[in-house]
Amino acid sequence: MRRLPVYLLLDTSGSMNGEPIQALNNALSGMIANLRSDPLAMETLWISIITFDKEVKEVLPLTDLPSYNLREITCPKSGPTHTGQALEFVYGKVKQEIRKGTDTQKGDWRPLLFIFTDGNPNDLYLYQEMIPQVKSLNFASIVGCAAGRLSNDEFLKELCDVVVHLDVADSTTLKSFFKWVSETIEHGNKSMGTTDTIDLPPPPDEIHFVI
Repeated sequence: MRRLPVYLLLDTSGSMNGEPIQALNNALSGMIANLRSDPLAMETLWISIITFDKEVKEVLPLTDLPSYNLREITCPKSGPTHTGQALEFVYGKVKQEIRKGTDTQKGDWRPLLFIFTDGNPNDLYLYQEMIPQVKSLNFASIVGCAAGRLSNDEFLKELCDVVVHLDVADSTTLKSFFKWVSETIEHGNKSMGTTDTIDLPPPPDEIHFVI
């Protein structure tokens, strides 16, 4: 069975400390529960979770959905948002992990990338430097989410095919967002092999499309 790799880049900078990081953990658990109810996702979906604050951490290496077992994500009480470093890391991982087709074996489906942040890149030069390199990886879609009043949609618009904005990063809103992410992944999973584009599901009221 061909794999559908999904990469999640999650902001864990200091501004996520407290209720937002607890809400993020709960929302991720709900997303995985939704995906596990889909037999096709259980067969084809592989997920990688990468967090970024002042450091970049591979919380979950690219793993098939049935084997997914995520520890609680934590964040520091303060610190910068190194989004550029996160893009640099995921670029190396995708180059290393995506299976290309051969004469005897089909390769992976085009991967998906989701970026969640409640701030702006503090390593802006590296961030902008990595944008064309990440785009060259031929993702089926790059979806960005800016959460809260401190986040700036414009930075994500430079990178992403789709950008959405959340007014707050509380439990209810993040649960709705990650449920929408799971529905987007399911749509992408079902459309692989028939189209190069992903038909995004309708968003809940808490999600505002930017592009």
